Amino acid sequence: MLARQPSLPLPGRGHTLERWRALAAIAGRDLCLAKVLEAHYDAQAILADLHAPPLPADVLAAIWAAEGPQSTLRFDPSSGTVSGDKPWCSGAGLVDLALVGIQQDGISRLLRIRTGAAGIVLLPGNWHATGMAGIPSGTLRFDNVPAEIVGPADAYLGRPGFWHGGAGIAACWYGAAVILAAPLHRSPRVEGDAQAASLLGQVDMALQSAAALLRELAGRIDAMPSQPHQSDVIRVRSVVERSCVQVLDAVGRALGPGPMCLDAAHARRWSDLTVFIRQSHADRDWAALGRAIHAQEGPWTL
Repeated sequence: MLARQPSLPLPGRGHTLERWRALAAIAGRDLCLAKVLEAHYDAQAILADLHAPPLPADVLAAIWAAEGPQSTLRFDPSSGTVSGDKPWCSGAGLVDLALVGIQQDGISRLLRIRTGAAGIVLLPGNWHATGMAGIPSGTLRFDNVPAEIVGPADAYLGRPGFWHGGAGIAACWYGAAVILAAPLHRSPRVEGDAQAASLLGQVDMALQSAAALLRELAGRIDAMPSQPHQSDVIRVRSVVERSCVQVLDAVGRALGPGPMCLDAAHARRWSDLTVFIRQSHADRDWAALGRAIHAQEGPWTL
């Protein structure tokens, strides 16, 4: 796949919607593949934003920036090495290079690390989810591994593209939800069953609303690429996540367990999406959106 599509249009350069449509199409085929490729394409965008050397043509990259109590990674500037643990490393064992985020001494850093370097160990797996089983996210332990700083301190999180990239994840969710809705869209039951028709109507309202917001936000990002559009991104991610939940619920209620139990591709995508959308921050994002809207005058003017 990467050989056929080595790059996508960078966000904020006039073709953001084209980028998101490509991500949605990949996710519609395989969410695990989308997880890997979206990170690779995001790494390309990050390096461009930070005016850093681009990825070599034959390199597959990942972004490992999740934080939390399990993250103990520390960078030693005197030796140019990192040591400690980094959780949620999707694609470990598959990728050639990773852009790794760390929080240290009150600032954030982005490091460029070759994953084949000595001193990197994948800790015993504890990934029990059936969803996204094709690309588990494990914890890596680093022991004096060479690392190169990318960009100035706080630049990775502070650039507008950080938020633009977050909306690209929503495009992946959307692409999977569209394909999961297909069995209901095609079902002959809709013609003679008012309940099935009503549930398909609910699916349509959810997906059309999400698509409209994605298109609108893509236009805003291209028109004002120097702005992060943080509240807009949070809104889009939240609406798309809710739309995915509605699609999963409506298709199951309309068609019963048949597609989930008898269609292997549908069942795998169903399970993958339920895990993938939890990359949303859910109620915390809604609270952030509410606070932002509370400070605005006339936020809902038509």
